Formats: sequence, structure tokens, C-alpha cells
Amino acid sequence: MTDTFDLPDSPLELARLQDAVAVKLSSVALTPMTDDDVLLTAKVLEQSHRRSDGVDARIFAEVSTRGAYRKAGAQTPGKYLTSALRLGAGASKRRLTAALAISPMYNYSGDQLDPTLPATAAAVADGDLSVDHITEISAVIDEIPAAIPAEDKARAEAELAELSRELTPEGTREVGRRILAHLDPDGSLTDDADRARTRGFAIQPQDKRLMSKIRAQLSPSLRAKLEATLTLWAEPGMNNPDDPESPRGAALGADAEALSAARERDTRSQSQRNHDALEAMLDHLLANGALGDSAALPSHLVVTASLEDLENRAGVAVTATGTRLPVTDLVDIAADATPWLEVFEGQSSQVLHLGRGKRLASLAQRLALFGRDRGCTAPGCTTPWSRTQAHHMPDWQDGGPTDIDHLGGACGGHNRSVSTTPGGWETTVLTSGPFKGRVGWRPTGSNQPWKVNHSLQPEKLLPAIRATQSGSAVEKWLSCRIPAPPPGPPAPPGVDVVRNPA
Repeated sequence: MTDTFDLPDSPLELARLQDAVAVKLSSVALTPMTDDDVLLTAKVLEQSHRRSDGVDARIFAEVSTRGAYRKAGAQTPGKYLTSALRLGAGASKRRLTAALAISPMYNYSGDQLDPTLPATAAAVADGDLSVDHITEISAVIDEIPAAIPAEDKARAEAELAELSRELTPEGTREVGRRILAHLDPDGSLTDDADRARTRGFAIQPQDKRLMSKIRAQLSPSLRAKLEATLTLWAEPGMNNPDDPESPRGAALGADAEALSAARERDTRSQSQRNHDALEAMLDHLLANGALGDSAALPSHLVVTASLEDLENRAGVAVTATGTRLPVTDLVDIAADATPWLEVFEGQSSQVLHLGRGKRLASLAQRLALFGRDRGCTAPGCTTPWSRTQAHHMPDWQDGGPTDIDHLGGACGGHNRSVSTTPGGWETTVLTSGPFKGRVGWRPTGSNQPWKVNHSLQPEKLLPAIRATQSGSAVEKWLSCRIPAPPPGPPAPPGVDVVRNPA
């Protein structure tokens, strides 16, 4: 039907036209439509969405190839999706997978290459496959052993793409399993290189209960070692957190009578025993200096909590690796390790002046910065503090001092993005406004308002919004002087408290 319309050739004009159509569709009345028209409209729109998935992949590939993402303040194409387009981690991963699979790429000579999955790209262009289909097909192709001839691999992709035109993504996954079984029925073609390529261990984001799932692909050797260890550490009766008389450590060498009695009291499932055994192993490592003696912050267990939550033994603390931890668990952690506990007052994150004449920030300075920044300070970045660097403002080579009021957390990519030339970022510690004391970022040479990172400290955004709703509130915020905090509560055993007052 598009042939009957006089459409522009400019991609930008077409994109704006598509957006205008979406705006119009969102406001037109649907009730006059017949049932058949409603169903046909849904089908046409779904086909359009799928074609748009292919267009999105092409545009993203162009942004990546040109390096245009840097103009948007992103260090990588993936960061562009999360920071500039504000996509979630899952959607960004799917978009990246689609671009690599169905978009034409370029080699080092500038020659355009065919898509990695040409048959899949054609099916997407026809509006028959979605991004979820692409994800499933890509996963199947990635699992094909390297020993399979290229022509067989290409034929498998073509067959899978054609069959997927009539299947759901789940159906694509099932057909993919059958194709893999046909190509390598006994697994003999899979070698160590294939296993090494697909190995991995990833901790998923915490849910609303602060629990975390783990996604892993264990090599045969790691599985064997883990199973052997769990045989002893996860034996019934061992390392039961609900039983104070339960033997701790490994079953080998445990008191036989105590273990037998604890086994009778143990009602945990095997999965729960595995969990408790893993925690007991880590407790053992921490208690025996597994984190080392380095002055670098990532080698220490560091926790920051509000004074109010610590006094009430409630609320949630945050570790340097970004994990949210119930305050009630702090004492348990302190029993087996010596963490740093940084206490800060209310909404303020300002720290006392702490200067240093050397380029590298001291452990004390990094502890203070962690309490203020929680991680990378670049807007939209979610890199936790354990993977950041102490960023100088101005840069060290430009005479920037290693003082606490001239430092801020920045991940490696954002630290390198700070520049005095156009296309980079400039930073400063804000001296006024509702985010006074926080690190502000903006494009170099621009007059845009300074932006702070709310991704790691969203709880501080709402009070600032409320404060800016009335002039008197802003004036009160900027002019008030917070008195020195009262002496804090006694620290739990084994915890060093770093006071970080406003």
C-alpha cells in the first residue's frame, strides 16, 4: 500500500512521518471499527513493528560504525542505548544482538559486508520475525560447534529463519534444539574451545526482596570442583544458619555426634543447603584474609548506611559493589569479616575536606567518595563504586589536586571521556542548588545545566524535586546550615565507622 503514497527519501523525514502516524493512531477513535478491521489493524501494526525492528538495527549499526554515539556523550554503542535512548539492560542487549545479526557491517577497508544472518534479515524485512525471534536464532547459531562446515551452518540458519516465520520465539528455540541435535547428535564435535567460548557466571540484578538470581554456564572442570566441595560443605546438618549448634566449615573433621544431631534437626532442601554452603565458604575466605591487604577499595568489604537506619536497625545499606544489604545483616557480616561502614547524615552527601598531595586517592578518600557518589557519577551510569576510578576535577595533568572537593567517582570509560575539546564532557563539584556537593556533568563548552547521576541514588531525587517546587523551599535548602551530627551509635563488632557528616 505504501506504493500509493508519495513518501520522502530522507530517513529523518520518514522517521518523523512515522512518529506523526503513531501520534495520530494514539488519538483516533477505535470504537467505530468492525471486529475484522480491529484484527487486521493489529496484524498490520505488528508487521510494521517487526519491520521497524530491522530499521532500528540498521540505524544502531550506523550509529556504531560512525562512532556517532560519542556525540551523545556515550563511550560505547551499548552505553548509547542505555544512557541516550534510556533502554533497559535486556532491551539494549536484544537491540545489540539484532544489529550484529541482521545489519550490514563494514570491514577495515570500508567495504560493506552481508549480514551475519542473511535469511533472518530478509524475514525481518518482510515483517515476519521480531527481535525475540532474532535473539533465539542468534543463540542457536552461536551454539553450533566451530567444527561444523560453514555451508552447513548457513543452511541451518536459512532453514531456521524460514521455519520461524510461522513460529513463536519459543517455537524457534525448540526447532533450534532439534537442528543442533541433528548437526552434532552425540556432542563429539564440541571441543574445549567451544566450551571456553560459552563459559560464564553472572549475578542478576536484585529484585524487590533484595534476592538475586544467578545465570551460569559452568565448564566441566568447574562443575566437578564445585560438586566435590558441596558434598562436604552442603551435607545435611552442616552450615545451617538457623541452627546455632550446626557444625561450621566442611563436614570432613566435624564432630560426628554434633553433626549427627544437627542432621536430625535439618529441614532444608538440597538447594538451600547449597546456598548456605556457598555463603559459609565465602565467610571462611573473608575471615582468612581472602580480600588481601591492598589499599585499593575493591579489596575491602565496604558498606554505607544512613545514620537513621543504623540507629533503628532497619532499612537498606549499600556495598561498594552495588549490592543492597538489609541493615540487620550488617552485624552478621561483621562477625566474619572486617568491613568498613560509612555513615552519612540525612540526604546530604557532602564530605569534609580531605586533601592529598599525590595523584592516587588514598583509601580514606575513596571511602569518603563512596559515601557521597556510590559509583560512577556520570548521568545514567550504573557502574558500582568497586569498578570506578577517582576522577580529578580539573584533570591531574592540568593541575587538579587530589583533594576530596576536586574528586569524583567515574568508571574507566567516563573518566576517559572528560576532555577540554568538543565532543567530550566537563565535570565539577556543584557548589549550589539542591544537589550541592554532588558531581555535575555536561558536554564540553556547552551552557547546558549540570546533570548529576540519579541512577545509583534515586532516593535523593524526590526531596530535590520537592525543594524546587517553591522558591522558599529552594532558598531554605541553599541557606540552611546543618549542625554537627550527634555522636553515632556504637559500631557492630569488627566494624570501623567512618563518620561522613554534612
